[in-house]
Amino acid sequence: MVSSVLEDKQHAPAARPKVGFVSLGCPKNLVDSEVMMGLLHHNGAELTQKAEDAEIIVINTCSFIDSAKQESVNTILEMVQHKREHGGKATRIVVAGCLVERYRDEIRKNIPEVDAVVGTGELEAILSAAGLTPSGFSKSDSPFQILPQDFAQPSIEAHTQHDLELLPNALVNETTVAADSHQNIPQQQLVHRAPSAVNQHSRPQSEDEQIAPQLSIAQSLAETGTTTSRPEGDAREQSGRFSRESWDGATAALPSYLYSDETPRILSTPRASAYVKIAEGCDHPCSFCIIPQLRGKFRSRRMGSIIAETQNLIAQGVREITLIGQDTTCYGEDLGLKEGLAQLLDALAVLPGLKWLRFLYTYPNKVTTRLLETMAKHDTIAKYLDVPLQHASASVLKTMKRGGNGQIFLDLITKARTIVPNIVIRTSFIVGFPGETEADFAELCTFVQAAKIDWLGVFTYSDEEGAKAYELDASTKIPARTIQARRRKLMRLQQKISMKSKSAWIGREVDVLVEGPSEETDLLWQGRTMLHAPEIDGHVLINDFGPHEELVPGTFYRAEITESHDYDVVARILE
Repeated sequence: MVSSVLEDKQHAPAARPKVGFVSLGCPKNLVDSEVMMGLLHHNGAELTQKAEDAEIIVINTCSFIDSAKQESVNTILEMVQHKREHGGKATRIVVAGCLVERYRDEIRKNIPEVDAVVGTGELEAILSAAGLTPSGFSKSDSPFQILPQDFAQPSIEAHTQHDLELLPNALVNETTVAADSHQNIPQQQLVHRAPSAVNQHSRPQSEDEQIAPQLSIAQSLAETGTTTSRPEGDAREQSGRFSRESWDGATAALPSYLYSDETPRILSTPRASAYVKIAEGCDHPCSFCIIPQLRGKFRSRRMGSIIAETQNLIAQGVREITLIGQDTTCYGEDLGLKEGLAQLLDALAVLPGLKWLRFLYTYPNKVTTRLLETMAKHDTIAKYLDVPLQHASASVLKTMKRGGNGQIFLDLITKARTIVPNIVIRTSFIVGFPGETEADFAELCTFVQAAKIDWLGVFTYSDEEGAKAYELDASTKIPARTIQARRRKLMRLQQKISMKSKSAWIGREVDVLVEGPSEETDLLWQGRTMLHAPEIDGHVLINDFGPHEELVPGTFYRAEITESHDYDVVARILE
């Protein structure tokens, strides 16, 4: 595998090379970056926050839609220019991620300054790409290497037009605190920008006591099935769903990699929060999407590994866990588990020290009664359902190969709101899909008005070569101007709905996780409630610190909502 990802054109870097990272795209991509950083650090590399100090620069790319591909290419070219113009300090550029799966040979051919490429299923090959020899690691040496607690955690910053620092929107030299204390703990962190109270009532438990019940559950569950993939995935593979024959340079084998709790990983989010990837790949047939070709067939991590990773994160000071995967509701099906996500949530929600637990990216027809009841019964689970619906017109959904219709989705939302009181719904739609008529779009607008979605994102259709929708007749394709107009109309409609919804928040007392100064003005600070997912939803803007002279990022405070705006609310700290 090493020879397939590494083309060595430069002399070998120093014995302990300095490596800088740029991570683009979604949180799932960010976790891949964290794993690669952990592997590099564990095997002798030194991570640096300054591009001018980096001997090796790694760009982890996104290739989901045209705008993401363009951002990835622009970033690669920016780092190439930096390599040329800054005294030759950077001797190696490595491109990783989804763009590599799609354009492996073209990257090498058209950007000869790129020294190595690493696909989504080849994360461990980052060592060879960086010129390092694997030293190996074992659980006895480091059960889970966020970093060993006697090390300061490295920070990696953003690159801008004026200052080529690495990793978007970084918070550096940030002081964070454990959720159950206001004692300062210096901790350097980094933050990735996507294209978006501890339980102290139980007696202290030893590590073995904490993990034993959950692990025994997980082990018994894992042994209930011997399948290695979902039947749907096997059937769709036979029908050509994962074919990459037309992709010049794509490897024949689909990505199959999964990290585990024993894999070194460097946490790159603010200390109180972390993502945990519970599965990889996707088997769904959506005609607008090439993720299955980029990421491979759906595959779940073992439950015991996820629990162990979560416990180790909690031990490092993490209090908010967000579970991610291309489709979290399929979790465990390939392991023979029934209602696997609900069972996983049951196991994680009771872990001592965990304050907030949420999961993202659910599939509509897999949001079951059991899953909703599990959300309702645990205070630690966010009453937050992220369910991308994509459209409400049955004819558009059929062409998308999604299925369903507006009424089925309204029934699902009603069911969720009945079983989980005060639940917040997030969804996303695609406008301008081939064949979408004015009547289809009007049906979508009517649905949005009826559903009163709390958080809504709107994507404009992107024609992606390799997706089935790309092959649809040209006469069905919608003009770009029309697509943009539909997006603006839908967002104006949602703005009114959100404004009314947020006004109902005034007077509520909520727990707020403070993130730091506002992105909009230094006069305000910002944070999130349990009903805000990291990076993609609105903010809680804080204009009154209450009894505190200053606030500490990464700390939970009790607050009262005093004002509301279109998507954000304003709060004052109570305690």
